[in-house]
Amino acid sequence: MLRDVRAGGDSAVRRYASLLDDADLDTLEVPEAELEAAWDDTPDDLKQALQLAARRITEFHEATLPRDWVDLSGGLGELVRPLERVGLYAPGGTAAYPSTVLMTAIPARVAGVSEVVLATPRRGQEPLNSTVLAAARIAGVDAVYQVGGVPAIGALAYGTETIRKVDKICGPGNVFVAYAKRMVQGQVDIDGVFGPTETILLADESANPVFCAADLIAQAEHDPMASAILVTDSQNLIYTVEAELDGQITERQGCIVLVDDFTEAIAVANHIAPEHLCLMVANPWAWAGQVRNAGGLFLGEFSPEVMGDYIAGPSHVMPTGGTARFSSALSVHHFLRTMPVVGLSLQRFTDLGAAAVRIAEAEGLPGHAGAVQARLDHIAAMQTR
Repeated sequence: MLRDVRAGGDSAVRRYASLLDDADLDTLEVPEAELEAAWDDTPDDLKQALQLAARRITEFHEATLPRDWVDLSGGLGELVRPLERVGLYAPGGTAAYPSTVLMTAIPARVAGVSEVVLATPRRGQEPLNSTVLAAARIAGVDAVYQVGGVPAIGALAYGTETIRKVDKICGPGNVFVAYAKRMVQGQVDIDGVFGPTETILLADESANPVFCAADLIAQAEHDPMASAILVTDSQNLIYTVEAELDGQITERQGCIVLVDDFTEAIAVANHIAPEHLCLMVANPWAWAGQVRNAGGLFLGEFSPEVMGDYIAGPSHVMPTGGTARFSSALSVHHFLRTMPVVGLSLQRFTDLGAAAVRIAEAEGLPGHAGAVQARLDHIAAMQTR
């Protein structure tokens, strides 16, 4: 499919839309009239909730935005520049998440990305999810394309007559979308290849069992393959949480782990490196410094992971499958490039030049050494006049 889209452009995308989604598309871009109708169809209280979430997401990411810096005396600096175009993917059907549109588009906008577009599939003649389209409007998305699956990833990666090639693709999808993103990586950047969602709750005897059970159930609700794990040093908490769960989570989705003490609980979490790590303990901030590996850290009974899903502020796009050992939650940094700047003064060059020549000679690169030595000789000649 990726090869077909790369070669056939719009016609290939339309063919696959008909074949896979039973959608007969006159145009790939969603008409402005449909976007307006979706906005009008979205209830006012839901618009207000999405706008509140958007403000908090914006405020969080503005606080993390890196800046240019220059040290004239040292002749060094770094310039921060945003990507030009970013493509977002939003699944269709039952897995329509307006929150993910906010969580991916807003960091890109805060970073200064010039153009942000969204692809989401149309199923047959059904209307697109109005809440997803409303979220796109709130987040400042420039264009919405009614295509999905592997063809959408190909169109964003390679470009078609209608859909311009982007620099980065972000957003969740099924296993085919995930593998398509992996296959085009290198042609474009991607936010990651994500597996089933996962949460670890670290709880001591002070934790509210009702809250613990509710959070485990919320996590398991995401996906049949989602994992919800409670790690505790309290046998009494296990009994009460199990009673609250009352069989609502299958063994495949979750488990409860009894440890000797909370130091061991932290060690278990660091080993697993979960997407979400929740500390349901008497003094969560005291333990936060010992956490090394987690996509996101949620401290205390009133910071459940669900708040992170929707409205807390950080993006809920977080590394899964143990990849929190080496990767981070989606942020403005994923939409920025940094360019180191070297602007040495004559004196600074003179101070450093001999060392550069010596290293170049050690590496067997006389041309490199010569480029520096020529300048050193020129400076020496000037000084003897």
